[in-house]
Amino acid sequence: MPQEFSMNVIARIHSDFATKFGVPRQSGLVDALESTILFEPEYRDPAALRGLEGFSHLWLVWVFDQAIRSGWSPTVRPPRLGGNTRMGVFATRSPFRPNPIALSCVKLEGIEQTPQGPLLRIRGADLVDGTPILDIKPYIPYADSHPEALGGFASAPAGEVLQVTIPPALLEQVPPERWEALRGVLAQDPRPHYQSAPDRIYGFRFAGLEVRFSVQEDLLTVVDIQPVKRLS
Repeated sequence: MPQEFSMNVIARIHSDFATKFGVPRQSGLVDALESTILFEPEYRDPAALRGLEGFSHLWLVWVFDQAIRSGWSPTVRPPRLGGNTRMGVFATRSPFRPNPIALSCVKLEGIEQTPQGPLLRIRGADLVDGTPILDIKPYIPYADSHPEALGGFASAPAGEVLQVTIPPALLEQVPPERWEALRGVLAQDPRPHYQSAPDRIYGFRFAGLEVRFSVQEDLLTVVDIQPVKRLS
């Protein structure tokens, strides 16, 4: 008999990504990416985090809130396979699932007490700014790490696939503490896998900036970086 369960959003992440474009396809691919997690008012009790400081990594259970659909398909096209091959949805991490939930492993950099309650500083997240988080669990090395595990069609890490060139005059538009993260994101090739036109200009928002780039073979060149225009 069908069952439904309601869940509460316990926190939201604050990251450098305003949209899905540019977000790493898995957590941990760009360790230089820094984000913060701020709890919703009902869950801002510091006692709920007692002991968390002893763990180096966390599991985030979150919602694909920008990919919710009314129905679902038993097969999807993983970007890892070029976007042309269909695989079973439960053999992938596609956001288009019967229940739009996701799991990410991130590094815990620190816990701060702020006027808005406890704040977690993390690295390596693959979430859009404002993404709702349903739960946070500690990563336990002996239980969660299985070196002998098989990875199927994703057995080899994606790694950096492009060389990145950013003209110095454009790089000056980016805060220095964001340089490594931006290069890491671009090197992962944020383009949709079905798009490879060499004369096309792509753009995405990162850290309040609009970053525009083109790709020729294995070289990505940033052609423009401008502050995002605010609507008055």
